[in-house]
Amino acid sequence: MGTFWRGLLKGAVGPRDNDSRYLLDVHSRDLPGEKTMRRYAESDQVDLVIVGAGAGGSVLAQRLARHGWRVVILEAGPFWHPDDDWVSDEAGSHPLYWTQKRIIGGADPIELGKNNSGRGVGGSMVHYAGYTPRFHPSDLSTYTDDGVGADWPISYEDLRPHYERVEAELPVAGQNWPWGYPHRYPFSPHPVSGAAAKLREGALRCGIEMRIGPVGIVNGTFGNRPHCIYRGYCLQGCKVNAKASPYVTHLPDALAHGVEIRANCMALHVEIDDATGRARGVSYRAEGEQVNRFQRAAFVAVAGYSIETPRLLLASTSRRHPHGLGNNEDQVGRYIMVQGAAQSAGRWPEEVRMYKAPPPEISSEQFYETDPRRGFARGFSIQTVSPLPIGWAEHVLADGHWGRALREYMRDYNHWATIGVLNELLPHPDNRVSLADETDRYGQPVARMDYTLSDNDKANMAYSTQVLTNILHAAEAQDVLTIQRFAHLIGGARMGSSPQTSVVDANQRVWEVPNLFIADGSVCPTQGAANPALTIMALASRLAQRMASGAAMESDPAARVGRIRAMTASRP
Repeated sequence: MGTFWRGLLKGAVGPRDNDSRYLLDVHSRDLPGEKTMRRYAESDQVDLVIVGAGAGGSVLAQRLARHGWRVVILEAGPFWHPDDDWVSDEAGSHPLYWTQKRIIGGADPIELGKNNSGRGVGGSMVHYAGYTPRFHPSDLSTYTDDGVGADWPISYEDLRPHYERVEAELPVAGQNWPWGYPHRYPFSPHPVSGAAAKLREGALRCGIEMRIGPVGIVNGTFGNRPHCIYRGYCLQGCKVNAKASPYVTHLPDALAHGVEIRANCMALHVEIDDATGRARGVSYRAEGEQVNRFQRAAFVAVAGYSIETPRLLLASTSRRHPHGLGNNEDQVGRYIMVQGAAQSAGRWPEEVRMYKAPPPEISSEQFYETDPRRGFARGFSIQTVSPLPIGWAEHVLADGHWGRALREYMRDYNHWATIGVLNELLPHPDNRVSLADETDRYGQPVARMDYTLSDNDKANMAYSTQVLTNILHAAEAQDVLTIQRFAHLIGGARMGSSPQTSVVDANQRVWEVPNLFIADGSVCPTQGAANPALTIMALASRLAQRMASGAAMESDPAARVGRIRAMTASRP
């Protein structure tokens, strides 16, 4: 169906080849099929074993199961039972996050946890804010266009049909989008709250165009998924199933087509046949057990995200791969990226109750592309956010307010509205994940992440913070508080056109292992100024299509290299 008809029939036509929305139980929030899913014997050689049941792994499993593949997913975290496990409480939601020990370093260490890592069936999208923008075409050619970052070995046109398909599956609600590749969304935008109206007014006075959305949150009904009720707990797991995550958008259909999810199973080692060089399967440990298990598979896909995927690859040493899988050129773990995510809050005399709407309610990508007049390469996006009380307390504390002042700011919570940015921070080889000397309870080396901002990164963040301040002053806020922070993760096993500069090829296949694929955000060579969730799902959808057709297994060097030779610029 063309873009015109999708726009005209907003919400009226659902996606094909995915029945998840109808499989959900209107009386229960449990994942349908958990108790009745197919069980494979460990002695069986399944077609595919996937590590991780998040954005990438879940889409890959659902797509290939529809093609008749026998698929097992190993997930380190639990099966969620939302009616019991997901609570309307910030502190009570910590089990949703990957809080196992990690070591951070570099000149600008990045806090890891609730804002960039998930653990459990559904992955970090269970607790993301619902923001689902696309990457821009320029994100895939930053070196050619701007002399920084790296060019991807695939084009925007390779991803576009998969963006459209995933947007229909989530479904995404929002106004027609004018930036990047202009497009429509399958569902109409949500109503604008009083808080967002204040911020939009300020932005318009600054000459900044704002649009409503895009969010993967139902506006209306979608099969057995209800309308969003604007309760404000998007980041704590959506108890009404209005917010999209693989838990409700892809895993129900995957289980209905024979996928098995083994929850509470920590992947420890991708095993390699030294005679053939092919992956044989994955060794793992089930929760509460002392002996490792092994699942045989014809193909292996790692989808553990940008910390755990490099960690598993580096830990999977063998005679052929003494430094880890895909790491003969010392590329695994390098070029990991985060986004600058400063937030500024303004106060108004009347109550605005910023939590009563999807957190990313309105947004702008007017500053997304490089503008030489700004003095740095690439750019940032702007969107509303809505920290709940504990998050608001962290915001106030970061601005230096304690004691009585802190209490007064907390009492005043309903008078504040918050707006934030996502800065595109550039890839650098020294920003990387490696293995520490310390081990975890499984005897696995703990991941270490080192991160240092470049001058270009700092200039981007400083400029965008001033834009936020200008918006709040233009909206006649009485007081302004600003916090500097970071969000999201990308990179660490990037795709490229040469094993000397990348870990996987244009088909997301590890250069040195013919049946090992990476299906998460770690393959992205650049970060963009957009939440990466939608792009991760689109990449997994493309990978599944190519695996099902056999194109991903092509040995032709031209097919592996892709459209161009990816290049990396020197540090600005």
